[in-house]
Amino acid sequence: MKGSILSKQEFTFDDLKRILLEGAGADEGVDLDGDILDSEFETLGYESLALLETGGRIEREFGITLDDDVFTDNPTPRSLVTAINESLSALVDA
Repeated sequence: MKGSILSKQEFTFDDLKRILLEGAGADEGVDLDGDILDSEFETLGYESLALLETGGRIEREFGITLDDDVFTDNPTPRSLVTAINESLSALVDA
């Protein structure tokens, strides 16, 4: 099976929340369990350094390489999860 080196084949919103909390914590006023799928990361209190850390953790855990502008192009959790799953799918199909 191609892509069998991956420990996971799908990146979920729960994965994103866990990685955000592990890497950068949560802003006091933000409930990551709330309806935040379409909220911008900046609004949620995640600045560029926190997002770089998050991206690095995603790359290591899921065995992918993210484009430098992945967070700029995908400023919300929903769009980021979709983009990461597209990267995972491309890796498995390669």
